[in-house]
Amino acid sequence: MLGFDTETTGVAVAHDRIVTAALVWRDADATVRERTWLVRPDIDIPARATAIHGITTEHARTHGQDRATALEEIAAAIAADGDRPLVAFNAPFDLGILEAELRRTGLATLAERLGRPIGPVLDPLVIDRGIWRFRRGKRTLVAVADAYGASTVGEFHDALGDVHATIATLDAMLASSQAAEAAVHTMTPTELHAWQVTAHRQWAEEFNTWLRSQGRTPDASTTWP
Repeated sequence: MLGFDTETTGVAVAHDRIVTAALVWRDADATVRERTWLVRPDIDIPARATAIHGITTEHARTHGQDRATALEEIAAAIAADGDRPLVAFNAPFDLGILEAELRRTGLATLAERLGRPIGPVLDPLVIDRGIWRFRRGKRTLVAVADAYGASTVGEFHDALGDVHATIATLDAMLASSQAAEAAVHTMTPTELHAWQVTAHRQWAEEFNTWLRSQGRTPDASTTWP
Protein backbone atom coordinates (compact mmCIF):
# COMPACT_ATOMS: atom_id res chain seq x y z
CA MET A 1 0.00 0.00 0.00
CA LEU A 2 0.97 3.66 -0.31
CA GLY A 3 0.17 5.89 2.66
CA PHE A 4 -0.40 9.63 2.12
CA ASP A 5 -0.92 12.63 4.38
CA THR A 6 -0.56 16.41 4.29
CA GLU A 7 -0.33 19.27 6.74
CA THR A 8 -1.74 22.51 5.42
CA THR A 9 -2.41 26.20 6.01
CA GLY A 10 -6.04 25.39 6.82
CA VAL A 11 -9.01 23.19 5.99
CA ALA A 12 -10.48 25.01 2.97
CA VAL A 13 -9.49 23.06 -0.13
CA ALA A 14 -10.49 26.00 -2.35
CA HIS A 15 -7.78 28.33 -1.10
CA ASP A 16 -5.52 26.70 1.51
CA ARG A 17 -2.09 25.33 0.69
CA ILE A 18 -0.04 22.20 1.39
CA VAL A 19 2.80 22.86 3.83
CA THR A 20 4.14 19.33 4.29
CA ALA A 21 3.38 15.99 2.69
CA ALA A 22 4.50 12.43 3.31
CA LEU A 23 4.33 9.16 1.42
CA VAL A 24 5.07 5.73 2.87
CA TRP A 25 5.43 2.68 0.62
CA ARG A 26 4.72 -0.63 2.30
CA ASP A 27 4.95 -4.22 1.13
CA ALA A 28 3.21 -6.82 3.32
CA ASP A 29 4.06 -5.68 6.86
CA ALA A 30 7.32 -3.86 6.13
CA THR A 31 7.93 -0.24 5.17
CA VAL A 32 9.86 -0.19 1.91
CA ARG A 33 10.62 3.52 1.84
CA GLU A 34 9.24 6.87 2.83
CA ARG A 35 9.52 10.40 1.53
CA THR A 36 8.56 13.80 2.91
CA TRP A 37 8.25 17.30 1.52
CA LEU A 38 8.35 20.75 3.12
CA VAL A 39 6.68 23.11 0.68
CA ARG A 40 7.33 26.84 0.38
CA PRO A 41 3.77 28.27 0.44
CA ASP A 42 2.74 31.34 -1.52
CA ILE A 43 0.54 32.54 1.36
CA ASP A 44 1.25 33.01 5.05
CA ILE A 45 0.69 30.07 7.38
CA PRO A 46 -1.90 31.20 9.96
CA ALA A 47 -0.95 30.98 13.62
CA ARG A 48 -3.78 28.50 14.24
CA ALA A 49 -2.27 26.12 11.65
CA THR A 50 1.24 26.55 13.07
CA ALA A 51 -0.18 25.69 16.51
CA ILE A 52 -1.24 22.31 15.08
CA HIS A 53 1.73 21.23 12.97
CA GLY A 54 4.45 23.52 14.33
CA ILE A 55 5.61 24.99 11.01
CA THR A 56 5.88 28.77 10.66
CA THR A 57 5.80 30.81 7.48
CA GLU A 58 9.41 31.85 8.03
CA HIS A 59 10.59 28.25 8.43
CA ALA A 60 8.71 27.03 5.36
CA ARG A 61 9.97 29.87 3.19
CA THR A 62 13.53 29.46 4.40
CA HIS A 63 13.78 25.69 4.22
CA GLY A 64 10.91 24.65 1.96
CA GLN A 65 11.05 23.42 -1.60
CA ASP A 66 9.68 25.38 -4.53
CA ARG A 67 5.93 24.86 -4.46
CA ALA A 68 5.39 23.77 -8.07
CA THR A 69 8.39 21.43 -7.96
CA ALA A 70 7.23 19.80 -4.73
CA LEU A 71 3.65 19.35 -5.97
CA GLU A 72 4.92 17.81 -9.21
CA GLU A 73 7.09 15.36 -7.28
CA ILE A 74 4.26 14.36 -4.93
CA ALA A 75 1.78 13.76 -7.76
CA ALA A 76 4.34 11.95 -9.90
CA ALA A 77 5.32 9.66 -7.02
CA ILE A 78 1.69 8.69 -6.34
CA ALA A 79 0.89 8.20 -10.02
CA ALA A 80 3.98 6.04 -10.53
CA ASP A 81 2.54 3.55 -8.04
CA GLY A 82 -1.06 4.02 -9.10
CA ASP A 83 -1.89 0.33 -8.71
CA ARG A 84 -1.06 0.33 -5.00
CA PRO A 85 -4.01 0.96 -2.66
CA LEU A 86 -3.70 4.58 -1.54
CA VAL A 87 -4.25 4.86 2.22
CA ALA A 88 -5.31 8.18 3.74
CA PHE A 89 -7.34 9.16 6.79
CA ASN A 90 -10.20 11.42 5.66
CA ALA A 91 -9.00 10.94 2.10
CA PRO A 92 -11.32 13.53 0.49
CA PHE A 93 -9.39 16.31 2.21
CA ASP A 94 -5.84 15.22 1.36
CA LEU A 95 -6.71 14.16 -2.17
CA GLY A 96 -8.93 17.20 -2.65
CA ILE A 97 -6.29 19.71 -1.61
CA LEU A 98 -3.61 17.96 -3.69
CA GLU A 99 -5.80 18.09 -6.80
CA ALA A 100 -6.70 21.74 -6.10
CA GLU A 101 -3.05 22.66 -5.58
CA LEU A 102 -2.07 20.96 -8.85
CA ARG A 103 -4.77 22.85 -10.74
CA ARG A 104 -3.74 26.15 -9.10
CA THR A 105 -0.16 25.71 -10.27
CA GLY A 106 -1.10 24.60 -13.78
CA LEU A 107 0.05 21.01 -13.28
CA ALA A 108 -1.71 17.82 -14.33
CA THR A 109 -3.98 16.48 -11.62
CA LEU A 110 -3.51 13.03 -10.15
CA ALA A 111 -6.65 11.77 -11.89
CA GLU A 112 -5.34 13.13 -15.21
CA ARG A 113 -2.00 11.40 -14.69
CA LEU A 114 -3.73 8.11 -13.90
CA GLY A 115 -6.20 8.49 -16.76
CA ARG A 116 -8.99 7.32 -14.45
CA PRO A 117 -10.60 8.12 -11.09
CA ILE A 118 -8.22 7.85 -8.14
CA GLY A 119 -8.38 4.43 -6.53
CA PRO A 120 -8.45 2.07 -4.90
CA VAL A 121 -8.44 4.28 -1.81
CA LEU A 122 -8.58 2.90 1.73
CA ASP A 123 -9.80 5.41 4.32
CA PRO A 124 -9.87 4.24 7.96
CA LEU A 125 -12.32 7.05 8.83
CA VAL A 126 -14.91 5.75 6.38
CA ILE A 127 -14.29 2.13 7.31
CA ASP A 128 -14.67 2.94 11.02
CA ARG A 129 -18.00 4.67 10.43
CA GLY A 130 -19.16 1.71 8.37
CA ILE A 131 -18.15 -1.19 10.64
CA TRP A 132 -18.61 0.44 14.07
CA ARG A 133 -21.49 2.75 13.34
CA PHE A 134 -22.56 3.57 16.89
CA ARG A 135 -19.12 3.75 18.47
CA ARG A 136 -18.98 6.46 21.10
CA GLY A 137 -16.28 9.10 20.95
CA LYS A 138 -14.58 11.22 18.35
CA ARG A 139 -13.55 10.11 14.87
CA THR A 140 -10.16 11.83 14.77
CA LEU A 141 -7.11 9.79 13.81
CA VAL A 142 -5.96 9.78 17.45
CA ALA A 143 -9.36 8.58 18.68
CA VAL A 144 -9.82 5.94 15.98
CA ALA A 145 -6.31 4.58 16.48
CA ASP A 146 -7.00 4.29 20.19
CA ALA A 147 -10.40 2.63 19.66
CA TYR A 148 -8.79 -0.24 17.73
CA GLY A 149 -5.68 -0.46 19.89
CA ALA A 150 -3.40 0.50 17.03
CA SER A 151 0.29 0.65 17.84
CA THR A 152 1.39 4.09 16.64
CA VAL A 153 4.86 5.62 16.51
CA GLY A 154 5.81 9.28 16.11
CA GLU A 155 3.96 12.53 16.57
CA PHE A 156 0.39 13.15 15.49
CA HIS A 157 -0.12 16.21 13.27
CA ASP A 158 3.19 15.46 11.60
CA ALA A 159 2.60 14.23 8.06
CA LEU A 160 4.99 11.28 8.28
CA GLY A 161 3.85 10.30 11.76
CA ASP A 162 0.22 10.49 10.69
CA VAL A 163 0.84 8.23 7.68
CA HIS A 164 2.39 5.55 9.88
CA ALA A 165 -0.46 5.95 12.39
CA THR A 166 -3.03 5.65 9.61
CA ILE A 167 -1.49 2.44 8.26
CA ALA A 168 -1.25 0.97 11.78
CA THR A 169 -4.87 1.91 12.42
CA LEU A 170 -5.99 0.28 9.17
CA ASP A 171 -4.12 -2.91 10.09
CA ALA A 172 -5.73 -3.01 13.54
CA MET A 173 -9.13 -2.17 12.12
CA LEU A 174 -9.11 -4.95 9.52
CA ALA A 175 -8.07 -7.43 12.21
CA SER A 176 -10.93 -6.40 14.52
CA SER A 177 -14.12 -8.26 15.33
CA GLN A 178 -16.09 -5.36 13.78
CA ALA A 179 -14.33 -5.91 10.45
CA ALA A 180 -15.00 -9.63 10.63
CA GLU A 181 -18.68 -9.03 11.33
CA ALA A 182 -18.93 -6.70 8.34
CA ALA A 183 -16.77 -9.10 6.25
CA VAL A 184 -14.60 -6.25 4.99
CA HIS A 185 -11.43 -8.10 5.96
CA THR A 186 -11.97 -10.55 3.10
CA MET A 187 -12.43 -7.89 0.41
CA THR A 188 -9.89 -6.97 -2.22
CA PRO A 189 -8.81 -3.30 -2.20
CA THR A 190 -11.07 -2.63 -5.19
CA GLU A 191 -14.04 -4.26 -3.46
CA LEU A 192 -13.32 -2.35 -0.26
CA HIS A 193 -13.13 0.91 -2.21
CA ALA A 194 -16.60 0.26 -3.64
CA TRP A 195 -17.91 -0.68 -0.18
CA GLN A 196 -16.61 2.61 1.21
CA VAL A 197 -18.39 4.60 -1.51
CA THR A 198 -21.70 3.12 -0.31
CA ALA A 199 -20.83 3.35 3.39
CA HIS A 200 -19.87 7.00 3.09
CA ARG A 201 -23.01 7.89 1.17
CA GLN A 202 -25.19 6.25 3.84
CA TRP A 203 -23.33 8.08 6.61
CA ALA A 204 -23.56 11.44 4.80
CA GLU A 205 -27.29 11.08 4.12
CA GLU A 206 -27.95 10.25 7.77
CA PHE A 207 -25.73 13.08 8.99
CA ASN A 208 -27.45 15.57 6.67
CA THR A 209 -30.84 14.42 7.98
CA TRP A 210 -29.61 15.05 11.53
CA LEU A 211 -28.35 18.52 10.55
CA ARG A 212 -31.77 19.39 9.13
CA SER A 213 -33.42 18.23 12.34
CA GLN A 214 -31.20 20.68 14.21
CA GLY A 215 -32.16 23.54 11.91
CA ARG A 216 -28.72 23.53 10.31
CA THR A 217 -27.72 23.45 6.66
CA PRO A 218 -26.82 19.94 5.45
CA ASP A 219 -23.29 20.17 4.10
CA ALA A 220 -21.87 16.64 4.12
CA SER A 221 -20.93 15.57 0.62
CA THR A 222 -22.42 12.21 -0.34
CA THR A 223 -19.57 11.44 -2.73
CA TRP A 224 -16.30 9.75 -1.77
CA PRO A 225 -13.35 9.92 -2.14
